[in-house]
Amino acid sequence: MPACHRLLSTLLLACSTTFIAAEALSDEIEPGIFRTPDARFADLPDYPFQPNYVMVDGLRMHYVDEGPRDGQVVLLLHGEPSWSYLYRHMIPVLAQEGYRVVAPDLIGFGRSDKPADTGAHTHSGHVAQISQLLQTLDLQRVTLFIQDWGGLIGLRVLADMPERFVGVVAANTGLPAAEGIQALIGYPMFRLSLWWQGKVSWEELQAEPGFLRWAAYSRSVDDMPVGQVVAVDISEDDPARDAIIRAYDAPFPSAEYKAGPAIMPSLVPSELALNAAAWRVLEQWQNPFLTTFSDGDPITAGGDLEFQQRIPGAARQNHTIIEGAGHFLQETHGEELARLMLEFMAQPGY
Repeated sequence: MPACHRLLSTLLLACSTTFIAAEALSDEIEPGIFRTPDARFADLPDYPFQPNYVMVDGLRMHYVDEGPRDGQVVLLLHGEPSWSYLYRHMIPVLAQEGYRVVAPDLIGFGRSDKPADTGAHTHSGHVAQISQLLQTLDLQRVTLFIQDWGGLIGLRVLADMPERFVGVVAANTGLPAAEGIQALIGYPMFRLSLWWQGKVSWEELQAEPGFLRWAAYSRSVDDMPVGQVVAVDISEDDPARDAIIRAYDAPFPSAEYKAGPAIMPSLVPSELALNAAAWRVLEQWQNPFLTTFSDGDPITAGGDLEFQQRIPGAARQNHTIIEGAGHFLQETHGEELARLMLEFMAQPGY
């Protein structure tokens, strides 16, 4: 082979090898869809669980699946901007008692795929994706634990397929609803309130926490400090705090991955009429329904009373307030919550 041909072949081989290597390391698996590299999830503290995946809407959803496969199912749904890492203290306690514990990462969070377009995240879309997970895994006789957006999504899933669920434990969550003209103007009025609120800094949010300011902050911040948000209730003196913050940051190498965390707070009142339809099912729910809200959450304080007053299955429960807990009570009181769930599921006739 002439020298020039050998040089050309060498260059082509080098370019091809470089392209293949770059392709393998690429986090953008297709235009506008990001997938966090597995290496970012290596050696996270207290999170030894093997990953499992299912395809929903053409996207890869991650879920933890611990305990015996024939055990009664416990479904743990996280909210915003956390992921299944939030349940690391609850999963072992429940699995060791023979329950099959399934904890998915919502699309856009955790080890699941992350659309970069905020328009790819809708309330109904997340409901459909979790519904697909239940159908694909054929989960039956499910006890549902919900917190934050886990409630907005999980309660809609329950309303769509109530036959799959036997009980609910709700913590620091809600399902805002309206009908008629209120349903029509509710979300536009909320969007107007966000515009009026303007840009909110982290310091301003900490000085005056509340849902509207949280939603305004989420929309206006250039790169949400996810780990710092979830760790807000962890003491500055806790030696594990920095490692925990890094674990919550692990799914998000850059702001490009954070479309879900950025937009989800603004979507809370986006489907008021559909939520009202779900409430009509919940108001007929006779199965056990327990609330375990915390005493220190500025976002959902008092929301437990609506569940207790409107859901028949809640009337027969000894509801609990978790003392000394903030919004992310699974982070600071996970084992206590798991013990409460075990007592809840052990009641006669459950």
